Amino acid sequence: MRTTITLNDKIFKALRIRAAESGETVSAVVESAIKEQILEDLNDLQTVKERENEPAIDFKTFVKELKADGLL
Repeated sequence: MRTTITLNDKIFKALRIRAAESGETVSAVVESAIKEQILEDLNDLQTVKERENEPAIDFKTFVKELKADGLL
């Protein structure tokens, strides 16, 4: 499938350099990056699902615990 995206000039230059250095096409580098991001998102969603029943703790309480444990 063909599509059009708009990129910052410097980002596109970095993308072209990355593609040239790796011997891949710009399209292949973009597709690979998108696949990696999707897999990372899926992993994050799985982790959230696994932890959904954990008790919540507010930041101030957590910082107090870290201080009490000598970690801060």
